[in-house]
Amino acid sequence: MNPEVELHLQRNFAWAKLPASVKLSFGNSHKEWEKAVVDYNVKNQRRWKGSVVRQVLKDEKKYYQDLIEHSRAHLMLYPYHLSDVMVKGLRITPFVYYTKMMETIMEQERSYDSLPNFTAADCLRLLGIGRNQYIDMMNQSRNRRFFRRRPASVLLPVKPVTLPIIEPYWTMHIGLVTEDDIRACNAAEKSVVDTLIDRGGLKVGVLEKATCLSLYSRGLVYLSVPVLDSDLIIVPPLENFVMNRVMGDYFENLLYKIFVSIDEHTKVGDLAAVLEVDVELVKNAISMYIRLGFAKKKNKEKLDLHESWAGHFVENSVNEDMSSFAAPLEREESEDIFDSKEPPVIDKIALLKQPSEEGYTKRIAFLFDSTLTAFLMMGNLSPGLKTHAVTMFEVGKLSDESLDSFIAELGKVTDTAEGEAKRYFDHAFTLRDTIQFLRYNAAIDPAGVGAGVDLLRCESLNSLDASTCSRVLNKNYNLLISMAPLSNEVRTVSSSSPYHIGPPVPEVNSVWLKMWMYHVTGCGPVSFLLAKGTRLLHLPPELYPYERLMITTWGHESTIVNTSNVLMALNEALSHSAVLLQAYSKRNEAEIVYVTFPFDKPETDQNDSNHVDEEAPKKLDLVNHPALAKLSNFVDFEHSCGYVTFINCSKQYSDRQDESPPICSSNVDIDSFDDWKLLDMYLGVPLFSTEVNKHTCDLLLSRNLCTEKSLIALTDSHRRLVLFLLDFISEYQVVPLAEDDYSGPGDAKSFVCQQMPGINLPPVPYPTRNLMFSTNSLTEITV
Repeated sequence: MNPEVELHLQRNFAWAKLPASVKLSFGNSHKEWEKAVVDYNVKNQRRWKGSVVRQVLKDEKKYYQDLIEHSRAHLMLYPYHLSDVMVKGLRITPFVYYTKMMETIMEQERSYDSLPNFTAADCLRLLGIGRNQYIDMMNQSRNRRFFRRRPASVLLPVKPVTLPIIEPYWTMHIGLVTEDDIRACNAAEKSVVDTLIDRGGLKVGVLEKATCLSLYSRGLVYLSVPVLDSDLIIVPPLENFVMNRVMGDYFENLLYKIFVSIDEHTKVGDLAAVLEVDVELVKNAISMYIRLGFAKKKNKEKLDLHESWAGHFVENSVNEDMSSFAAPLEREESEDIFDSKEPPVIDKIALLKQPSEEGYTKRIAFLFDSTLTAFLMMGNLSPGLKTHAVTMFEVGKLSDESLDSFIAELGKVTDTAEGEAKRYFDHAFTLRDTIQFLRYNAAIDPAGVGAGVDLLRCESLNSLDASTCSRVLNKNYNLLISMAPLSNEVRTVSSSSPYHIGPPVPEVNSVWLKMWMYHVTGCGPVSFLLAKGTRLLHLPPELYPYERLMITTWGHESTIVNTSNVLMALNEALSHSAVLLQAYSKRNEAEIVYVTFPFDKPETDQNDSNHVDEEAPKKLDLVNHPALAKLSNFVDFEHSCGYVTFINCSKQYSDRQDESPPICSSNVDIDSFDDWKLLDMYLGVPLFSTEVNKHTCDLLLSRNLCTEKSLIALTDSHRRLVLFLLDFISEYQVVPLAEDDYSGPGDAKSFVCQQMPGINLPPVPYPTRNLMFSTNSLTEITV
C-alpha cells in the first residue's frame, strides 16, 4: 500500500478531508476508499469505536465478526487488546479462537509448520498442543473407523490447560456471564464474579488463585497484562519458542521490530518514541511477550498478595503505589485507541543523548549473521546452547545481561569434532574468546571505561527502516564491530555514527569488491563475472588448465566444483542469478593463506644483519606482497581490522589427512610472489579460525584501533573506499547505480556524500555486462 495512503487511513481521515493525491490513488472513487478503510482496519485489528471505519460499516458486531474471521483464517494472534469486545460481546475467548483455528488446519491436513511462530507459541500455552501433539492428533484423525475419519473437534481439548505463567499484577476482568454460568459456580467463584462486576478489573494477586484459574478456564473472565510508559522490560533467553515460519502481518512485524530494539534500561515510552510507533501498539506487543513468557517486567510492583499466592516469587519488586497501575493495557470500549490526534512532539536528540537508567552507559554491539546461529544450533555443541542460539536468531539480540550464561554454555563445548562439524566447534570457541576479549575492556571502549557487549543479528536490524535503525544504534551503542566474514546474503549495517569496524556498505561485502580489488591491483585468479541470463556453450579457454573451479552465485556463499561437471550447474545458476566463476586449483586443493591487518610486518634482527648468508634464499612474507602495497592506496589498513585472503592455484596440495595447510601468513615460507593471488578481503573480526581470530584481536588492541582518533580516521577512509567502489560499479552498469533512491543530476559520489551518515543504499546491483579478469587486467567480454 502507498505509504501516504496508509498514513491517512491510520489517522482516520474522512473522505472529505483527504488530499487530492490520496483520492486519486482510489481513482476518485468513494466506494474504493470505503473498501480500503474496512480492509485496513480488519487487517490491523483496529477498534471500531474511534475509527473512521464506523462511518463506513455501521454494524459494529458484523465488523468484529469479520475481523475475527480474517484473523483466524490468516492464523494471526488473538487480538488481546480487543478482549473486552471479543469476550464480553462475542464470547470468543483465546481458547475458543485457537481451538477453531486448530480444527480448521487439521481438517485441511496442513502441517504444523503452517502456524506462524507466535501463534504456535500461544497455541502451546493455551491448548498444550505442540509439534508432537499435533502430529499425534493428525495420525489419530487419519485412523479410519467404519470408513470415516475421526473429526478433529473430538481430538481437541475441551478446556484450556493450566496457564504456565500468571503474575499477581495481571488484571482480571469479567467476561460474558449468563445465569446458567452463575448457577454452576461455587460460593467462592460467585463472590469473585460479584466483586468484578461491582468494582471492575482487579489484580489477580489479591484474589484466590485457584478461583481465578477456575473462572478463566471456563471463559467467564479474561486477563490483561498492564504495561506502563515507565516500565522496564527484560527479555531473557527464549523458552518454549516455536520456530515455524513468519506471516508478515502487522503485529508480527511489530513484535520482531521491538524484539531487536528493546533493552532493560529503556522505558516503554522512550522505546515507542525511538521506533516512532504508537505507544499503545508497543504496549500491546510487550503485553504479548509477557503472556508468552518471552519477557518480564524489571520493575514489578509489590502487592499485598492473597494467602493462596504465598511463595510466589516476585523478582526485583519495587515499592510503587497500586494506583499507578490502575489503568489496564486494554482500554474500555468508550476509549479510542486509534486516536487521530497528532502524536506529541518529542525531542529525539535529547532522548538519544540521555541514558534511560541512571548509571547505564552505552555498549559495544557485536554484529553477526544467521550463519553463526545455524552453526550453534546444528552442531549439538552443548545442551543449553540451543536456547541462546534460538534467542539470537528470533529476538535478533543477546544482551550483555545474558552473556555470562551464554559464555558458560560455550565453555562446555569440547573440541572432539572432525570434518565439517569441526567448523561449528571452531566458531563456538572463537565466539567465546571474542566476547570475553570485548567485554569490559577499557582499551576497546571508545569512552575508555570498559563497556558491556550486546550481540545483534544483522538481518533483524534490517527489519527496521534506516532512520529507526540509526536511532536505536545511536541510543544504545558507541561502537559496532562486525564478525567476518558476514554472509553475502546479509545486507550489512551502514553506519558512521556510531562508529563501525566492519563493511561500511553492502557492496564492500559483495562480489563487486573482489572484481574491484583485482582491477586496481592487477592481481587475482582468473575470474569471470557473468550477468544473469548468460548461457555458456563451453568453458572459457582460460579455465582449461584448472581441475577445480569456484562458483559464487549472487548473494550466496562460494562452492568448489570439478571442472568436468561445472557447465550444467553454471548455466542453471545463470538462469536466476549473476555468477562469479573463478579458477581454484590445478590439482587437488588450492593453498589458502590469510593475512590479517593492520599488517604486522616482520622486523629484521639487527644482530643477525651482519651475518647474512648471501647464498641462502631470501624469505618472503605475503605482508610484503606488491598487490597489498597497491591496495593500501585505496583501503585504510592502518585503522581497520580484518583479513585478506591469498590463493595459490598452482600449489599441488595433498589431500592427506596428516597434512594441513598454513592459515596465517606468518606460518608460510614462500620463494616468490608470482603464484600468490588476491582472492578476497573482509572487514571485521574473523570467527572461522582461532589462530586468525586471536591475531586480529591482538592487533585491535596493540594498534589502538578503538580510540576516538583512530575511529574518526576509519570513518573518513570508509567514505573514500565506498566512493571508489561505487564509481567502479557504475562504470560497469548499464543503468545508473541507485537510480531509484535519488533524482536529478549527480553521480555515485554525490549520492553517498548525501547519505552519510546513515547510508541507505539499494540492494547490491547485479552486473549487466560480462567481465573477465585474466593476465592482470579486467576486460568486458561477449559470450
